[in-house]
Amino acid sequence: MAHSVRMLGTGNAFLPHGRLHSLAIVDDVHLIDAPPTVLAAVRREGIGVASIRTVFITHVHGDHVFGFPFLLLERKYISDREGQQPLTVVTTPFGEERLRHLCQLAFPGSLDDALNRVEWRHDDVGSLDDGWSWERFRVHHEDAVEPFGYRFEHQNGANFVHSGDSGPCENLTQAMKRSALSILEMGFPDWVPSTHHHKPKDVEQAAKEISSPIGITHTFIDAPSSPYPALLEVEPMSHPQHVVHLMDGDEWKWSGHAWTHHPTLC
Repeated sequence: MAHSVRMLGTGNAFLPHGRLHSLAIVDDVHLIDAPPTVLAAVRREGIGVASIRTVFITHVHGDHVFGFPFLLLERKYISDREGQQPLTVVTTPFGEERLRHLCQLAFPGSLDDALNRVEWRHDDVGSLDDGWSWERFRVHHEDAVEPFGYRFEHQNGANFVHSGDSGPCENLTQAMKRSALSILEMGFPDWVPSTHHHKPKDVEQAAKEISSPIGITHTFIDAPSSPYPALLEVEPMSHPQHVVHLMDGDEWKWSGHAWTHHPTLC
């Protein structure tokens, strides 16, 4: 099978021009997070909402989970009115509690039946019926949001790691060293006093340690084609050849032994 990792959005919480919130989908059926712009991102790529089978939650910050109630609402009233399409959510007990509470805040009582049809998976290690398995590991971010990264591997050998919203940490570095592709969330410019996200200098350091492809998402930089004044004035970044500053719609495809980058045509 020709596996794919498609970047439905590549922006951070502040939505730089030309980017939706950071969001990836595996083989067009397994979402990594459910940000506020999830429905717009999925529909823009022509993916049916009811065809989504799994949502992996990295942490519970709003720009990563506030779209979850809308995802369930759309399935209930539009694309899966009979409730026939299964949905699995991989998170922790804490994550499940927060997602249920979020649904109650957004649409009180309306999503109870949809929530009860969800298969909640709390396993740190698990597998899906299409051959994908996952490992969940703690990363460096605010403890209050239970930050995790995920390493995915298919039984045919395809594998990659998604950092979640993390600053540099040993757990993530080791997962990246074991992976054929790393999706790395960046976050802020170097001058922002935060250690909870990768910054350009951290990406540069990671590229020295990791030889496999690295795709940068969750960025603060406007899309190059944006006609609007820049939200942040930053110096252009120069990456090593194996580091790609991703755009919305970019896709990684598994060739049988490696991942290749396919830029969006938009």
